[in-house]
Amino acid sequence: MPQRKIIHVDCDCFYAAVEMRDDPSLRDVPLAVGGDGGRGVVTTCNYRARAYGVRSAMPGSEARRLCPGLVTVPTDMGRYRAVSQQVMAILRELTDLVEPLSLDEAFLDVSDVTDHKGSATLMARHLRERVRQEVGITISAGVAPNKFLAKIASDWEKPDGLFVIRPEDVADFVRGLPVEKLFGVGQVTASKLHALGVKTCGDMQALGPDVLIDRFGKQGYRLHEMAHGRDERAVVVSRIAKSVSVERTFSQDLPDMAACQTVMASLVADLNLRLSRKARRKPIHKLFIKIRYSDFSTHTLERVREQVKEPALDDYLPLLAELVTNRERPVRLLGLGVRFRNDDAPVTQLRLFD
Repeated sequence: MPQRKIIHVDCDCFYAAVEMRDDPSLRDVPLAVGGDGGRGVVTTCNYRARAYGVRSAMPGSEARRLCPGLVTVPTDMGRYRAVSQQVMAILRELTDLVEPLSLDEAFLDVSDVTDHKGSATLMARHLRERVRQEVGITISAGVAPNKFLAKIASDWEKPDGLFVIRPEDVADFVRGLPVEKLFGVGQVTASKLHALGVKTCGDMQALGPDVLIDRFGKQGYRLHEMAHGRDERAVVVSRIAKSVSVERTFSQDLPDMAACQTVMASLVADLNLRLSRKARRKPIHKLFIKIRYSDFSTHTLERVREQVKEPALDDYLPLLAELVTNRERPVRLLGLGVRFRNDDAPVTQLRLFD
């Protein structure tokens, strides 16, 4: 079985990060989202607040006792969902195999992705940079051969970190890993393990599966597997891909429209390569094009083109000509893609008098 490449991404103090992005005056103060009033609890907080011991799910009154200068703002879930959708859209441009765990974290299976030289580390760097530039928040990422290790890795150098566990490093890494780092090991299970003389995964390996299963039942076998760095769970995709796209950010801005036209052919080739890797060819509904200028303003245009089976350069050049009104304006990013027709959507005929 080929070696899997899994990335886990986690937005750093997500709700607080969005608040600090949108209100720069909040960046240099200890900040909690939620927790105002007598009975409120902290939803999340920034790292300045965490330095005082403030934590999520803590009553606001306790948070203010620990940090008298704490600034609190109300939650704005609509805004956080919109930012989450931005982040997830960036992840899905790399691969369809994305499993969101919440608004602010997700697993990606990039085993078959050939972009970025097929390197999961380079892919994670690319995602972190794009989220920083386009969304204005930071994400931490972990790269590993499975979900369990990738999630641990993303937390290893938080905030704004990237940590990689290579397959050849797994055995050494897990040997010294504290049992508290394992998924599902809270204070109660950790205390029971400590009572058995087990503080690290190495200790757990020495204890053996029989003792663990006898003491913890079904969870004991899972603990044994994690202690050896094993996790066969697949990335579960619950969302049907609605589009495929490619884009390129240029280290030096393209000077004009003519330069854009010269790179379009390679972008169309990349798009068709990505489309060919799909398990099944879906019927194309629209073509779209995206352009970001040197001042970071971004513009998109899409047009229905249901007769297109395999997009060609000549299909996109008219869209480019329609979108670009100033042919001499420097371009920082160019992207293009397709949106699929949703033939799986249920079709119902509405009754006239309902």
